[in-house]
Amino acid sequence: MRALMRLPSPRMGDCQLTFVSRSAIDGARALAQHAAYRQVLEECGARVETLEADPDLPDCVFIEDTVVVLDEVAIVCQPGAESRRAETTAVESALRNDRPIERIEAPATLEGGDVLRVGRTLLVGLSSRTNAAGVERLAEIAGRRGYTVRGVPVTGCLHFKTACTALPDGRLLMNPAWIDVAAVREFHRVAVPYAEPWGANIACLEDQVLAAAAHVETADLIRRLGFPLRTVDLDEFAKAEGGVTCLSILLRP
Repeated sequence: MRALMRLPSPRMGDCQLTFVSRSAIDGARALAQHAAYRQVLEECGARVETLEADPDLPDCVFIEDTVVVLDEVAIVCQPGAESRRAETTAVESALRNDRPIERIEAPATLEGGDVLRVGRTLLVGLSSRTNAAGVERLAEIAGRRGYTVRGVPVTGCLHFKTACTALPDGRLLMNPAWIDVAAVREFHRVAVPYAEPWGANIACLEDQVLAAAAHVETADLIRRLGFPLRTVDLDEFAKAEGGVTCLSILLRP
C-alpha cells in the first residue's frame, strides 16, 4: 500500500475551525506527532511519500480532504472552504502518474473527509463542506465505475468521517449523535463510547486499525472486537479539528 502525507504548515494555528474553539498549537509537537504517525504507517506496511508543507496553506497537512482515491480513478475535490482550494494542486501532481484524474468543480463542493468507502458503496456526508451537487458529481464519476453513492446528512461535526468510519470487516464505527443513522440502517453498526464522541475516526490498513491515543475507551472496544490496533498521539491536530484519517491518503495497489 502507498500512502501520501503532507507536512504541517508553520501557520497551522490559523487553520479553519467550525466545531471546536481555537487554542494554541505547538508546532514542534505537531511535527513530532506527524513523524510518529508516518512511522506507524510504515510499520503497518505502507510505502509513505511526504509532500512539503505550504506556509500559505494552514490546513495543508489534512491531505485527505483534497482528493478521493478509488481503485480506478483519483477524484480531485473542490473544498467547501475557499481558503483550502489551492491545496489540491500539489496532491494532484503527486497522483498524476498513478491513476486517471477527474475533478469536482464549483458550484459543487466535496471534501475527502466526507467520503467513506465500504466495499463498492461510497457514503458521503452532506456537511458544511460538501453539498448536494458535490455528491451528485461524485455519483456520476464513481457510478461509471460500478460504485453506489449515498448522501448522509451530518450535524455536530465537520466531516462524515469525524463521526463514522469502517472497521476492517465493514461494520461502521460511529457516533450516532452526529449523523442520520437512518441513512445507513442496513449496515452493521458499532457505537463509540459516550464519553469519547470523537473516537469514531480510525484508519484501517488491511486488518490493522490505527486510532488516536486519546480515545482509550474506543481503543479497548476495538481490541475486544478482535482487531490489531495501533495508537498514535494526535492531540495537536485535534486542536485543528483533525483526526486519524485526515493526515494521509491510502492508495491500494
